[in-house]
Amino acid sequence: MMKRQLHRMRQLAQTGSLGRTPETAEFLGEDLLQVEQRLEPAKRAAHNVHKRLQACLQGQSGADMDKRVKKLPLMALSTTMAESFKELDPDSSMGKALEMSCAIQNQLARILAEFEMTLERDVLQPLSRLSEEELPAILKHKKSLQKLVSDWNTLKSRLSQATKNSGSSQGLGGGPGSHSHTTMANKVESLKEEEEELKRKVEQCRDEYLADLYHFVTKEDSYANYFIHLLEIQADYHRRSLSSLDTALAELRENHGQADHSPSMAATHFSRVYGVSLATHLHELGREIALPIEACVMMLLSEGMKEEGLFRLAAGASVLKRLKQTMASDPHSLEEFCSDPHAVAGALKSYLRELPEPLMTFDLYDDWMRAASLKEPGARLQALQEVCSRLPPENLSNLKYLMKFLARLAEEQEVNKMTPSNIAIVLGPNLLWPPEKEGDQAQLDAASVSSIQVVGVVEALIQSADTLFPGDINFNVSGLFSAVTLQDTVSDRLASEELPPTAVPTPATTPAPVPAPALASAATKERTESEVPPRPASPKVTRSPPETAAPVEDMARRTKRPAPARPTMPPPQVSGSRSSPPAPPLPPGSGSPGTPRALPRRLVG
Repeated sequence: MMKRQLHRMRQLAQTGSLGRTPETAEFLGEDLLQVEQRLEPAKRAAHNVHKRLQACLQGQSGADMDKRVKKLPLMALSTTMAESFKELDPDSSMGKALEMSCAIQNQLARILAEFEMTLERDVLQPLSRLSEEELPAILKHKKSLQKLVSDWNTLKSRLSQATKNSGSSQGLGGGPGSHSHTTMANKVESLKEEEEELKRKVEQCRDEYLADLYHFVTKEDSYANYFIHLLEIQADYHRRSLSSLDTALAELRENHGQADHSPSMAATHFSRVYGVSLATHLHELGREIALPIEACVMMLLSEGMKEEGLFRLAAGASVLKRLKQTMASDPHSLEEFCSDPHAVAGALKSYLRELPEPLMTFDLYDDWMRAASLKEPGARLQALQEVCSRLPPENLSNLKYLMKFLARLAEEQEVNKMTPSNIAIVLGPNLLWPPEKEGDQAQLDAASVSSIQVVGVVEALIQSADTLFPGDINFNVSGLFSAVTLQDTVSDRLASEELPPTAVPTPATTPAPVPAPALASAATKERTESEVPPRPASPKVTRSPPETAAPVEDMARRTKRPAPARPTMPPPQVSGSRSSPPAPPLPPGSGSPGTPRALPRRLVG
């Protein structure tokens, strides 16, 4: 009988198990063993996701719609808006916007409550049943089967040992009728009955466990659908919320005229100036020189040429941000920033730095570096000229424009302390940088060396601007900045530098006829002012002759060199237009008896 049982167990092991581990493994095939290994991870996943997802709910779990909505933060926000709205004028723009926002927050709260209720019903509850009931039941059957198989193996060992002891007692001379033989036989029979009963329980528990495993396999796809359904519920919630917000925003913009000033449209205009390629910017705006470059140069020519530390000292972040936004949205409203040259310089540096490709281009980076490595000045200048000729046309025109301005800025280095070297140090890394490459520390060191070479290249471009970029340049290319009072061309600047530093009286500034006492007081005032040591004239005076008297003044400057400043007085009683030459002094007796008759030095001889 024992041989038949052992033979049956071998058949079970051969047909339904791998025999790798004791207990349950001997009853399972390879496929079911893999299914069994997925039970514990599936239970943990369902439990952890259920716990975290439950924590994401904002409303009261298990409550109905009304109770859940009252507990939502969005509903509290809607209530606060409603209370605040009562204190405002319902016809005011703020009152209308607040009223609409209150209604939208209420609607969003109800959409959120419906979402959470659906989530509880279709995802949270099934995950809870899976992690707390279904999978634990399967694992419980597994543990029961393991215990029964262990007990069965122990009992089979005892039965085998008892059978051996019974056979050995017969061999030692104990007859079939002896007391010891009878006792041993009874023990063996009792063990056999226990083994048969336990075997029946093992088979029953094994069948239940196998049924559980097959059931888990068939429902595993439906368990995966819980997570897919979670994403579908979330997508529907966000679609409904977005639809409500779009409708409300459209109505708000229509009622309050905000459609043209929305942040999205401002960002669209802003993106066409900063952060886009030079060619794209010039093409979209139909320009020859980039708007930030021309605007910043014109503003600096007006107010910032004598500012110490220009391009080196940082501007306020808020002012710089507002300047960039104004330049992108309304470049005609930049006058307010002229008084802050450091912010203007920062906006120019920011534009150059945010270009996707440097103004001096990635393709010519190695050529610039080779030109910078040349020691002989003539060869270096020739190499730089050759690299400049290979720049794209739009890059060349903007680089020429910028270098001409920086060369003029360097002429004021005694005041602004910005030598060509200092300018190159602060602006060079924004004009040329190497293409991004992944590398080790050696490449980083090489990049540091190349930055020094970039400074050398930019410094040489500034110092040799007139040689590398011959000809005059009109800084006010687009004509948008005609309000700037400085000369716009280099040739005009050179002509104006020939004049003495003192302001010269011109016919355009001849005063209108005034009574004699007024003339006397004016003469006294002029005499007093002339005794003060003369100061250098501002750029606006020496470089901006009035347009109406330009021909006459140019002729006067070429024919008469003014004498050093001395006490003078305006001539009395002059008639004629502003552009007419100076009238001779009136003869004696024609004026007031108390009026002095001294003649200005500029009219003598």
